[in-house]
Order: sequence, then structure tokens, then C-alpha cells
Amino acid sequence: MIPVTEFRQFSEQQPQFRVLKPWWDCTDYLSVVMLMIGVFGCTLQVRQDKIICLPQKMTMYNQTILLPNKTAVQPDVPEMMGRKTNLDFQQYSFINQMCYEKALHWYAKYFPYLVLIHTLIFMVCSNFWFKFPGSSSKIEHFISILGKCFDSPWTTRALSEVSGENPEEKDIKKSRAILNVSVEGNLDNLEKTQSLKSIPEKIVVDKPTASALDKKEGEQAKALFEKVKKFRLHVEEGDILYVMYVRQTVLKVFKFLLIIAYNSALVSEVQITVKCSVDIQDMTGYKHFSCNHTMAHLFSKLSYCYLCFVAVYGFTCLYTSYWLFYRSLKEYSFEYVRQETGIDDIPDVKNDFAFMLHMIDQYDPLYSKRFAVFLSEVSENKLKQLNLNHEWTPEKLRQRLLTNHNDRLELQLFMLSGLPDTIFEVTELQSLKLEIINNVTIPASIAQLENLQELSLYQCCFKIHTTATSFLKEKLKVLRVKFDDSRELPHWLYHLRNLEELYLIGSLSPDASKNVGLESLRELKHLKTLSLKSNFTKIPQSIVDVSSHLQRLYIYNDGTKLVMLNNLKKMVNLTELELVHCDLERIPHAVFSLTNLQELDLKENNLRSIEEIVSCQHLHKLTCLKLWHNSICYIPEHIKKLGSLERLYFSHNKIEILSPHLFLCNKLRYLDLSNNDIRFIPPEIGVLQSLQYFSVTCNKIENLPDELFFCKKLKTLKLGKNMLSLLSPKISYLVLLTHLELKGNHFELLPPELRFCRALKRGGLVVEDVLFETLPSDIRDKMKAE
Repeated sequence: MIPVTEFRQFSEQQPQFRVLKPWWDCTDYLSVVMLMIGVFGCTLQVRQDKIICLPQKMTMYNQTILLPNKTAVQPDVPEMMGRKTNLDFQQYSFINQMCYEKALHWYAKYFPYLVLIHTLIFMVCSNFWFKFPGSSSKIEHFISILGKCFDSPWTTRALSEVSGENPEEKDIKKSRAILNVSVEGNLDNLEKTQSLKSIPEKIVVDKPTASALDKKEGEQAKALFEKVKKFRLHVEEGDILYVMYVRQTVLKVFKFLLIIAYNSALVSEVQITVKCSVDIQDMTGYKHFSCNHTMAHLFSKLSYCYLCFVAVYGFTCLYTSYWLFYRSLKEYSFEYVRQETGIDDIPDVKNDFAFMLHMIDQYDPLYSKRFAVFLSEVSENKLKQLNLNHEWTPEKLRQRLLTNHNDRLELQLFMLSGLPDTIFEVTELQSLKLEIINNVTIPASIAQLENLQELSLYQCCFKIHTTATSFLKEKLKVLRVKFDDSRELPHWLYHLRNLEELYLIGSLSPDASKNVGLESLRELKHLKTLSLKSNFTKIPQSIVDVSSHLQRLYIYNDGTKLVMLNNLKKMVNLTELELVHCDLERIPHAVFSLTNLQELDLKENNLRSIEEIVSCQHLHKLTCLKLWHNSICYIPEHIKKLGSLERLYFSHNKIEILSPHLFLCNKLRYLDLSNNDIRFIPPEIGVLQSLQYFSVTCNKIENLPDELFFCKKLKTLKLGKNMLSLLSPKISYLVLLTHLELKGNHFELLPPELRFCRALKRGGLVVEDVLFETLPSDIRDKMKAE
């Protein structure tokens, strides 16, 4: 007998595929039973005699012949005698075979084979979508992900938390129960009656317990979130699984109707006795035979039994068809999961993804409930938060602490998936800088950072807890925000009543007066420093509203022309003003009204003439003037009236001739004339007895006046990239010199008088190595040694 196990591969799939079988789908078991019927019938056909025939003598009963005189005569029937041989057994075997092929109905002959063929077709139809390349890959991937999501510790953790059953909370409740039974009863009652819809925020705000999920499990769950996300995008594109399942179901229904129709009509053809006529009288002496179909009775019973199983199979297929077409299976809503778990952000799905979820719902809805956890962004963010806490321990964060330019302990975090909760355990933190971090949520626990004074948020998408806002109102002194759109500006920054410095970097409305966000700056009563790096066409009115206490204003435009600067006149307390890259062609007249101004920076504008600089003489406190990176061709003689100037920047202009009046600003300590077209330095430079920094690099100077070396307070002298060929021995007068740049000239040797520049070391002498070797060896050794 052929073992049924040989056909198992046609009916059985991998065990995990059973989740895609609806609860009513028992066709696999029916197919096995029908397969056994077919195999059993085929085995009997092969191993036993199919038909047994015996000769039938033909007699004429009650037959008479009427003669013309109407007398009846009984005819004589001769006895039939066959040829006598010694081959009786072979003769009857031949007759049995002839009668089996000729007289037996085809249904009685091929019934077992039909059962076998139909059953195999049913099996192929039922499992074709598991084998077809276009659908099997998606099914295998889905089953693999589903199993991992179902068994993931993160799924259990997430569902237990939303139901108020945190494992550690359970332990606390148990300990309380031991102490007080009545309290336990009350707690259990509360736990049972708690509404799941009332706690969705708990998932976002509560701090996860790191001990409930180790680092390895967290990484595995993170990988699952990525797999689910990519699988969803891939599967929702088409509906091949749905179409394949519908087609094979329709084919099974058609097959069922066909089998029922022709089997019901032909089952009566399975008879025990069969009449057979074979023209072999010359061999056996008989033509007519009476045959017995030995398996007719058994085949008849098997056929009725087979019809019953086919009927059950067919009704199952009909119900499946009704389920397929009664409702849309290309859309799936997690509404009941959202209501039950309180996770409100689980998205609805469509196409093949929706169809597979409908299938597993018919098997066990628990699968879709646990799988839904990995479709929730809230759940994913919470897992990322947990992984962040594992990765960024307080000890690791303390190792990254640095002191910034404001002499504050600063922690900088760059391109993380979120904000680690462990930051709030670093209580000594004074400055927090976050850059390119998505989903930043500033919780109430920020109040633990009692020393926090400075916060920088560069291209971060963030939210803030109400309690955290109250804390920042009182503590925060400096805020830096870099954004892409003005809508990304946090509204809570306008309520930081103690804020002293505000730095905004991003694209605002060209007409800042129409910008709603900036209108609220008037609420910042303690603001002293305001820096705006954007694209203004005029100074916003909101800046004027805080002008009474504003001391430093920095405006960095992107090249947009800044006009209507009359509002500057109202900022009488300004001490520092920077108007950078604003396409200014002249120094704004409004600047000359700022009597308290100490520093003016007009970098990267379009200044060509600065004749109006004479008006700066009224700015008695002006000590620093930066006119660098412009197109200035000459320095007017009025510059001499700026007697309070200490630092002057004229680098990166087009100056060719230096006016001697420039050196009448005798308080100058810092003078930068680099990157111009200067050919000659006037001897009046010797007047600058306070000069400590002098730079003329990248010019066309051929000679240096001896008066330059009378500026005995010089510490930095930059002469690189000029056309100098000789350095005066009077360099020895500069005993305080610590930095001397000579590289890029035409020197052949260095004067040995450099030995008297005792503060000058090898690191401060910028010169070609070949030229350095021209110094006496004792000087070289001394510079290198010290």
C-alpha cells in the first residue's frame, strides 16, 4: 500500500503558516481524509481482482414458432460446446480483462483515481498562495516578523504598561498586599475599573524602567520596528495576496460544484453484476458472460462517503467566498486595538497588509493586537528612549562635559534619535547644546538641572512639558535656536522672563514686521543680547520695543538689502552693533545717534566710500570699528577724529594708499590692514606707541619704515605674503614680540638681531625652514629649546 505520508507535502505547510488559516478552514484535514479514500481505492484496484466473469448459456424460454396451420412447435436449441483445451485459466483471465475494459462503466473503473486527482487539485488550490513566488516571499516575511513581534519582550512591556500592569509596579502591589489586605482589594478594584482610554499620555510622559528590558532586547525590538516599517511600505503597494486567495477559493468552489454534479449522477453506475458480450465463441464456445465487479459494493460506499466529505469541503469554501466578498478585506482598522490599549497613533493599513491582518484575526485576534505595538510611533519612540538611556549613561555624559566660551560646563549632543533621560541626572550641567535631534521632548524632570542657564537647540523638532516651561522661565539666561521655518520657533521662548541672551538662526519673513513670532519679543524684559541671522529687509518693530534694555544687537543677513534703519536711533543703550552681509553701501546715519556704542561691525557689506565716518567722532565711547570684507578704496583723513579707537579692522578691502592721518588715532592697539593692495607704509606709524597687533599680510609692500620698530609694545607683527627682501636689524627693538610672520616674501636671510626678541619662540616665528637656517645656530637652538 502507498503510505499517505508521501502526500503530506501537498497538504501540510510550515507550522507557523497556520495563523493565515481562518478558524472555519478545516479543508486540510478533509483533504487528508479524501486522499486516504483515493489511496485506499487505488490500492485495492491494484492488489485485488477487478472483475470475475462466468459464461452465460442463452436459452429461449416460452418461445414458439407458429406454422402456417397455426400449430405451435417448440424449437430445438443445441447445447453450445467450446473448444476443449488445457488453457481454461488463461481463457477466463482474458475474458475478465476484456469485460473489465468493455462492459464495466468508466466511473466504476476510475473512481479511486478521480478521487485522488480531485483531492490533489484541492490541496494545490488551498496552498498555492503559499508556494507562488510572488506571494510566498511576502507571506514568509510576514509570518517571520509576526512571530518575532508576538514573542518580543517589548510587546509584553508595552501592553502591560498601558494596562497599568508594569512588572515592577506589580511587585510593589504585592508587598503592599502583604502589609494590608484591604488596601490590596482597593488597588485591585481600581485596576479593574480604570479606563484604558484615560491613560494614552502615560505612554509618552512616563519614564521607562531600564531594568525591565535589557540592552540586547531593546536593540532587537528596534530592529523589528525598522522591519515592520519597511515591510508595510512594500506590501501596501499591491494586492497580489488577496487576488491569489480569491482566485484559488473561486476555483475550489467551481471544482466542488463540478464534483457534486457528476458524482451524484454517476454513483448509481457502480453495480455488482455486469452483463458482458465478447465475440470469442471460437475459443470458448460462449459469447455472453455474467460478471461480478468484486469491489462494487465497497466503491459504492466509498463514493457516498467521499461525496459527504466533498460537501463539507464545499460548504467551507462557500463560507470563505461569502467572507471574502461580504466585506472589504483591503482595509484594516486598528480601532478596537486603539480603544483597548489606549495607543491612539496605530495607523490603519490597506491592500495585502490589511488582508493578512484580517486572516490572522480569524485565527486569533491576539496576534494583531500584539503586532499593532510595532506600528505605533509612540511605542517606537518609547523604545528609542529606552535604548538611548542604555547607551548614554550618566557617567558617559559626564565624560563629554566641556567648558564653553561663557565659562559654563556644556554638554553637546549631535544627531541622536531623541533626548536621553539620563541627562537630567547630570545635575552639574550648566549649558545644554542639542543639534539635529528629532522628537526632543523636554520633560518636567529638567527641573533637576538646577544649574542650567544656557540652552541651544539647532534644527531640533521638540516639545516641552508645562512644568518644564515654568522651570526655564526662572532659570534660563541664554537661548540659541536654529530652525528652517519660522513655524518651528517654539512659542514658549517668548515667556522666558529672565532670558538675557537670545540667538535666532533661520529663515523668517523678509518683512519681519509681519512676523507674528517676533512681535512677542517685547515680553522679554531682561533681554540684553539679541542675535538674528535671517533675511530681513528692515529692523522689526519688536526689536525697538525691547530697545530700552537691549545692549547688543547682531543682525546677520543673507545678502538681502537692509533698509529703513531709522529705528536704530531709539536703541540708545546699545554698546555693540553688528550689521553683517546686509548690502549696505554707506554707514547708516542712525548709527551716529548711538552715543553709548562701543563696537561697530559692518562686515561683508558693499561699502565703497566711508566719508561719513567723520560723524563717528560723536561716538565718544567707540573703541572698535570693523569695516572688513568690503570694497573700500581709501581711508579718509577724517579718521583722525576718532580718538577713542583702540581696534580697527580694514582687512579684505581694496585700499592702495594709507593716509598718514590714520596713525593719528594714537590709542590704537589692534590694526588689521591685511588682504589689500597697499604698497607703502607711512613713517607716521611710529606715533602708535600703544600698538600691540599689526597685520599687513597679503599686500604689495616692498619696504618697511624704521619707525615701525619704534612701536615697542608690538606683540604680533604679520608681514607675510608681501614683496619684502630685507628685514631691518631694528627688529631688535621689539623685545615684547611673540609672533612674527614673514613667510611668502623674498628674504635671503634673517637678521641675527632677532636674538634680542627674547619672547619670540620657534612656534611664533612663521618663516620658511630654509630661511630659519640662516640664523646663527645659538639663536636657533635657543628658540627651539624654549
